[in-house]
Amino acid sequence: MPLHTVTPKNFAPFEVEEGTKLVLALENNGVDVSHRCGGQAKCTTCRVVFSTEEPPMGEIERQSLDEDGVLGQFRLSCQIRVDRDMSVEVLKLASVEGWEPGPTPDP
Repeated sequence: MPLHTVTPKNFAPFEVEEGTKLVLALENNGVDVSHRCGGQAKCTTCRVVFSTEEPPMGEIERQSLDEDGVLGQFRLSCQIRVDRDMSVEVLKLASVEGWEPGPTPDP
């Protein structure tokens, strides 16, 4: 599988295999990204903002963000598969929020 570089703001860049969920790529590389619902697109705590081109948005993510009235403000890292080099800012770090990240999302 091809490798892509993920560059999270304020963290060191890392390489990850194509197709990996962004939330897992971040967490497995030392970024304490929140995912309170375990990657089900229900809590919207795994928020990221891209400073590079965004991957396409799936229907589950779109519905969740639209339902909460936040469509277009950020993306959900639990619903994004790494398919290119990405530069992102994680908006809710568990350590800053004062909570545990949440259940481990499915790969």
